Amino acid sequence: MDENRRLTRATGVVGAATLLSRILGYVRDMVIAAVLGAGMASDAFFVAFRIPNLLRRLFAEGSLTIAFVPVFLEQLKKKGKQDAFEMARSAILVLSAILAFVTIAGIIFSPAIIHIIGFGFVDLPEKFGLTVKLTRIMFPYLFFICLVALSMGILNSMGHFAAPAIAPVFLNIAMIAAIWIASLFSNNPAAHAIGLAWGVIAGGVLQLVLQLPFLARAGLRLAGKARLFHPAIKKVGALMVPAVFGSAVYQLNIIIGTLLATMLPEGSVSYLYYADRLVQFPLGVFAISAATAALPSISRQAAAGDLDAAIDTFGYSMRFILFISIPAMVGLIVLREPLVELLFQRGGFDARAAGMTADALLYYGIGLWAFSAVRIVVSTFYAFSDTKTPVVMAVIAICINCELSLVLMGPLLHCGLALATSIASMVNLLLLTRALHAKLGRLGLADVLRSALKTVVSSALMGLAVWFASHGLMPPGSGFVAHLLGISACVALGVASFLLFSYILKSRELGDLFVGIWRPARENIDGK
Repeated sequence: MDENRRLTRATGVVGAATLLSRILGYVRDMVIAAVLGAGMASDAFFVAFRIPNLLRRLFAEGSLTIAFVPVFLEQLKKKGKQDAFEMARSAILVLSAILAFVTIAGIIFSPAIIHIIGFGFVDLPEKFGLTVKLTRIMFPYLFFICLVALSMGILNSMGHFAAPAIAPVFLNIAMIAAIWIASLFSNNPAAHAIGLAWGVIAGGVLQLVLQLPFLARAGLRLAGKARLFHPAIKKVGALMVPAVFGSAVYQLNIIIGTLLATMLPEGSVSYLYYADRLVQFPLGVFAISAATAALPSISRQAAAGDLDAAIDTFGYSMRFILFISIPAMVGLIVLREPLVELLFQRGGFDARAAGMTADALLYYGIGLWAFSAVRIVVSTFYAFSDTKTPVVMAVIAICINCELSLVLMGPLLHCGLALATSIASMVNLLLLTRALHAKLGRLGLADVLRSALKTVVSSALMGLAVWFASHGLMPPGSGFVAHLLGISACVALGVASFLLFSYILKSRELGDLFVGIWRPARENIDGK
């Protein structure tokens, strides 16, 4: 099996597990929207939840894995499995000590943290106090999710992708159960938010426990030899510190948006949260899955000095992710209103809140292709042990986001913050790609651009077909069942029309999908 086919199948495994998690995540958000609505308690919870959620995306889907995997694979290749496992145990030991200290400090200094992230709540004592309380409850999630991220790096390096990818399912189950139990004992939204916060902690514990048997099956014994000052751990740390910043531009931009949203009318934080959740679906299922699968492949090729193979894998990953993210962007934009109404408009989440969320989704959706492609470019930098360049580009992107946010939040309110985030990510992608081209000498970008142009044409035609169909299938005032059936039909039409137009335009990614996924599946069925 060649590397591209292996990469496609690994992406499929991670994507399938992530899909299940995202579906449960939407069930979770539907329950939260119905119980908390878009008011004081929901704003407080979402600001507090930004902290562990940011850390989850940074570490579980970002820099810890990005920094650990190349070093672990290098250790595995040069010194063998036992030395690599000793390094892994040393990393667990060091990370646990650091996390314990940071968690305690975070709980103590939660008021100061909320003064920064929830600046607009400072003059609202009840809202500020609830946000601080929720932050203190959820801060220990950091301890568990970072250890989950390290476990994910170990398992991914050894070719095991399913268990780490399915772990977030348990977070969603725990949160759904927690808010349901809280609603049985109280009618107070603040009490519901507190119960939900405890559900986050339970979810973190469950995710970590899930990894343990898979680590044991891979051969890693946690009770074995470990060194506090293992030389490879120093290298991971050197890569990770700037990697946290370099791979986190999108998340830091979201945090900036949250901070500024606390200064806007009540509900703005919630509108941005729910819109971001919809963008996270294709981003998590496809972009993060592709980046997760690509990192070990490019790292192996970089460690072996095979530059041509690494560039080929990068180009393949970029073409694949744009082939998926561009039509997903068009679909989200065209169906934004019925999607928000179907998922969230019930209970305390009224039609006005749905409209405000759909508006934010439009401006977040514009940047989906850039959010996705950045994941691949940043992973490639770290595969070549370059952490400095993404940091420099991140600083520029964050400055642009801050300036644009301050300018656009006046006329566009919360939508201006979403638009600023999208534009900043596009600039970040452009700068990163130019820098990577200069570093490696070539990237095969002409091939990527030709492929992307075909994808844009196919997506535009698909968007027109879905737009006309949606207006016929879901007229204003349609009920839940009509929305569900209408959106299902529109999605089916969108997928079919996009594949048809891609076939007509001879998009090579269409063939990659069938060769990389369907043929191996057929071989497995036939026993070949």
